[in-house]
Amino acid sequence: MFNISEVDKGDSDLARLVSELDVFLSELYPVESNHCLDLSAVSDEQLRCVIVRDEGNAHAGCGALLFHQNGSAEIKRVYIRPEYRGKKLGEKIVSAIEGIVSEKNSRLLQLETGIHQQPAIALYRKCGYEICDAFPPYTADPLSVFMRKELP
Repeated sequence: MFNISEVDKGDSDLARLVSELDVFLSELYPVESNHCLDLSAVSDEQLRCVIVRDEGNAHAGCGALLFHQNGSAEIKRVYIRPEYRGKKLGEKIVSAIEGIVSEKNSRLLQLETGIHQQPAIALYRKCGYEICDAFPPYTADPLSVFMRKELP
């Protein structure tokens, strides 16, 4: 059984997960194609974060939601520790993030992921996201995949 909850961007378990994600991404992509968000550089009003914990309260995964000035929102920092993959935690994180977006009355949810992250791309497709062109603040990048979903 897993528990998903919202946490402050300064949460120490969240920081450990984001650090692991940064190491993972740095092995897959060059710096110029690594679009990592520094959570501490974003205001509390623009950012919401979630974390998944197992029954023993160990942190298994995380995700974040960045609200843009234009009313859209962006999924950021989704990560599942390797030992917890295959347990549908990605779907739980995306669902929690979509719930937060609905609370804010945003309808457009976007994301950027990388071409070497095929399981992530499959997850987002399964959750109803479609490939789209790059959106601000990004520019087209051959190592990036941009996706979007209109929420009801």
